[in-house]
Amino acid sequence: MTDATPNDRLRAWREDADLTRAEMAKMINLSKSGIKHGLTCDEERIRRWEAGEVLWPHEPYRLAIKEVTHGDLEDLGFIPRRGGPARKPAERRSGEVDKQGPEPRTMDLAGRGEVEDDVRRREFVGLTGAALFTAVLGQDESVTDASRHVESLAAVLIDYSGPADGPIDLAALSSAVVAAKQDYQACRYSQVTAALPALLQSLRAACATLDGDARLRAFALSAEAHHVAASILLKQEDKGLAWLAADRSVQAAHASQSPLMIGSSSRIITHALMDGGHHQAATGAARTAATRMDADLNQPSPAELSIYGSLLLRGAVAAAHSGNRHNIAELLDEAAEAGTRLGTDANHMWTAFGPNNVLCHRVNIALRLGDAGSAITYARQVEIDQLPINERKATLLLDTSRAFLMCGQHDKALHILRAAGEVAPEEVSGRAPALRLVRDILATAPISVRREAREYAESLGVSA
Repeated sequence: MTDATPNDRLRAWREDADLTRAEMAKMINLSKSGIKHGLTCDEERIRRWEAGEVLWPHEPYRLAIKEVTHGDLEDLGFIPRRGGPARKPAERRSGEVDKQGPEPRTMDLAGRGEVEDDVRRREFVGLTGAALFTAVLGQDESVTDASRHVESLAAVLIDYSGPADGPIDLAALSSAVVAAKQDYQACRYSQVTAALPALLQSLRAACATLDGDARLRAFALSAEAHHVAASILLKQEDKGLAWLAADRSVQAAHASQSPLMIGSSSRIITHALMDGGHHQAATGAARTAATRMDADLNQPSPAELSIYGSLLLRGAVAAAHSGNRHNIAELLDEAAEAGTRLGTDANHMWTAFGPNNVLCHRVNIALRLGDAGSAITYARQVEIDQLPINERKATLLLDTSRAFLMCGQHDKALHILRAAGEVAPEEVSGRAPALRLVRDILATAPISVRREAREYAESLGVSA
């Protein structure tokens, strides 16, 4: 094993160019080869090169280094593998793996262009980061069909009879709403759908019988619970019931007299409008609610900033449906500014809002506009382990999978789809859009991918 020796020439070039490691890494990522291969060079990679821990970088990085430095790698102190310089890609045998020790695996959301063998293609470690999978792969959660609980939920939503009498424990109801929110964001849809009917009934009784501040709190909890119900129903593509639940959420929010709850419930009514095809109305509703909040945000709390930013994002998605690029850009930029002010991805008021969430919406919107290349570019910028909830991670992975399918890269589309299934099983196995994506990949996959695609489809009970 070769001892690592410092690469003083590379370090000297960087210092002569008056660049920090971070600045050099950014130049490599933004080079022609960096953009083409989606490279994610960082300070640690530069450090390893300069320390001599990597004697001869992989092909895409070699090209990018040459473009940035305008010099040969050997002149910069890199040492070719024994037996002469590495062969050009055309000379490398199919499936041949780089014999040099691997560079550290960084989060590889959308494929970084480095050589992969069949084992690595099936491991998925690196697709979303090892830290992300540590918790997910340790779970053994059976996947059930959330739709079988929807009938009970429908019965409660259309029940206009008087609420049953009985003791009301507001603290217990609050805990139940928190649990419902957490289950939804963790993509445990069957679990939350099963619990919602009884919870909504109890909250209706609380709103009818309590008074004073307790009654206002009950209405706030009812707004949140109906928000969850509407979100579940939208995922089940039940537009009629989703609209009813969303309307109940907004009415309860106004009854709570809480500006935060009113703003939060405005998000779900915008989503319901959008899902019903009323895209201009949805954009207007989101913008109006955001403007109303902005007028009162002289010194916004993290919760206020998160709801404000989330409303802007919801409006941008609605604008994308109608193709209004001016509105899209304006709303996304305002949301990005709010994300910058917030400073990190958090889950205030159950929004999961933050800078990376803004990028996730840029991915989704680029996809809706038919720009798969931009969607992939944005996806590569997302620090997926910084996203606070699995629902958002899974949605990002599914969007990225669709983008790769649009680009004809079926292998990456399939691998990222499978990663989404590991993160959130019910988001893939229990939702029609994800199953349609599975069918699309299977129907169009080339021979090299077809067997793996068929096996995965069969595991989900999907046929071509």
